[in-house]
Amino acid sequence: MSRERDTYRYVLRNGRDIVQYGVTDNPEAREQEHQRKHNNADLSLTVEGPAVARESALAWERVRIEQFCRAHDGKKPRYNKV
Repeated sequence: MSRERDTYRYVLRNGRDIVQYGVTDNPEAREQEHQRKHNNADLSLTVEGPAVARESALAWERVRIEQFCRAHDGKKPRYNKV
């Protein structure tokens, strides 16, 4: 069984601050969605590496959020809810 590599990992920043780690199949549309939802022109989305399988992307997201929490007294990035 082959896994499709169609999921991108991203970091969303507000200025220099990381506000979300996430995954998406359409980075451009996801950045626009964040801009509309948060009404913030300072938000920027940076794709981390090439597209990967969704399971791999979700594992990356979990690890990055855990690392962020350890470095920030248990607090998650502002827009990460899970």
